Order: sequence, then structure tokens, then C-alpha cells
Amino acid sequence: MPIIYSEEPISPKWLPNGHFQSIYPALFRKVSGIKYSREKIVTEDEDFLDLDWSYAGKAPSERLVILSHGLEGNSTRQYILGMVKILNQAGFDCLAWNFRGCGGEMNNAPRFYHSGATEDLNHVIEHAFSKKYQEIFLAGFSLGGNLTLKFLGEQGGGIDRRIVKAMVFSVPMDLKACSLAIIQPQNSIYMHRFLKSLNPKVKSKAAVFPDLITLKDKNTIRTLYDFDHHYTAPIHGFKSADDYYEQCSSMHFVEDIAIPTMIVHAANDPIVPVESLPIKDIEKNPNITLMITRGGGHCGFRPAKLVDDFYWSEKAALEFFSEDQAEK
Repeated sequence: MPIIYSEEPISPKWLPNGHFQSIYPALFRKVSGIKYSREKIVTEDEDFLDLDWSYAGKAPSERLVILSHGLEGNSTRQYILGMVKILNQAGFDCLAWNFRGCGGEMNNAPRFYHSGATEDLNHVIEHAFSKKYQEIFLAGFSLGGNLTLKFLGEQGGGIDRRIVKAMVFSVPMDLKACSLAIIQPQNSIYMHRFLKSLNPKVKSKAAVFPDLITLKDKNTIRTLYDFDHHYTAPIHGFKSADDYYEQCSSMHFVEDIAIPTMIVHAANDPIVPVESLPIKDIEKNPNITLMITRGGGHCGFRPAKLVDDFYWSEKAALEFFSEDQAEK
């Protein structure tokens, strides 16, 4: 499908670059009116996942959107809440699931979540099928976007046709390139924020599973690459950070995606360099559209004119998910 380069001005002039456009929504945006109903489900390895449901009306809808958050995010992040709100108003039920250890309580297993843990996303989708939804849409943000694309590629042409569309934002499709990009001095604020959240989790896991997780390298963890090499990779069965990145980068799976999928990426994303996107592979797949916007930052997309509560990305998702509905 075509690569769309959108010159539409998205962000206000007082957010002049990708850093401001990424940070401002994360720090200052408030989304009200969402009341979740939490459900805990058991995984195949006897761990659990916390699912947060938000319904469009008193009776269940036939349409459900499953939302996957980013690194160290959760169902209460503003980009999740804003998307849930606009979709609920349009008649979609929403399921915002929390990755292992991200739902406000530490998970039970020695493992956490990671960029390629599609078995958990698959488990969530199968659980949603048990609720009798006729159409399921997938939305993913950053790490959750990579997870979504990898899942779709793994399913290929055999995907359950009740999964009808997917839309993802700010996706690190080349995990190694993005891990190296975040090491750059101008991105230190993001890296330190992630490490500040991740390191205590590893410490708490090591206290429970000392034979499986060692902290002997804790003083050498200065970057996300270090963290992935010493913790993410061995905890989840990878040989190294490079092995983890190679096996889990969604760029290796996009050629096999078999449902309509929209990938949205801001050219000024400070965390995911636009040049890291596998544009040639995307162009080969008629099911994928890549939209590269001039602005928006990383999972930002605050519009210049905020005429209502919703961001540009949320209106774009509603439009994409709603297409063809009138014909059914």
C-alpha cells in the first residue's frame, strides 16, 4: 500500500519540536469520564493479566477495540484513555489490558513483559472471543504497537477473521535501532525515566527469585540496551539483547500481515527515528498503509486547535475503524 506523507500541521506552534510534542501530553493532559471494570485472567503459565473494560453502553457492543500500551505504561495513560473515550462515544467497547507487572500489582511469575510477548496478547484476544464479540480491532502504542504488528505477522493468512483491522502509533519496528537512538544525549530524559521504573521491578523480582535473577550487574545498567542485555533477554529466554531485538522486531513480520493495518509515525519522533522504519517491506504488503506525519512526537499528536477533548490520533483511529461500517 502507499506510503502517505502527511503535511497536515498537527501540533501547535508552542510545542515546537518532537520532544515538546511527546512530553507535554504525558505530563499535562487529563482525560476524564472513563470508568473501568477490572477483570483478572489467568495465563497458561499460571500468572495473571489485569484487563480494564470500558463499555459503550449498558448492553455489550458487537465491536471491541483491544488497546496495548507502551513501555512501562498502563491502561491509565492519557493516550489510552483518550482513545477509549472517543471509541466508547462511537459505540465501540474497549479493553485496555495491562502488561505483566503494569496493572498496579506485581505479577507472580519470574518473567515480565517484553516487546515480542505475543502469547499474552493472543491470550487476551482469545478471552475477548469468549465474550461473543463479532468484530475485534487492535490498537497499539509504541512497544504495544510492535507487539500488535508482530502478532499480526505471526498469524498471517490464518488470522481469525473476527479480527478486522489494526492501527498502531509510534512503533519501534527496529528494536535495536531504537534502543541505540535512546542512548543519544538528547534522549536521556526518556531513558532515565524508563530505567527509574524498570530497575525497582527487577530488584523486587530478584528478591523473590534469587536463583533465577541476579543483581550482580546492577551497577553497569546505564542504558536500556544494558537493561535488555542483562535482564530482559535472559529472563525471557534470549541469548542477548541483540538476539532479543532480532527475534522480536516487528519489521521482520510486516510482510505477512493479512488484515487492513494502519501504521502512524511522526517524522519528528525523538525516540523512534523515522529512518528506522522498514519502508520497503511495508510497501510490499497491500494490507498496510504507513502514514508519516510532519509532527506529533512520540505518542503525542496533540492538535493545534483543540476544539474538543480529542487528539488528532484518536480522531484518525475512529475514522479508520469506522470505515465500511455503513456498508454492513
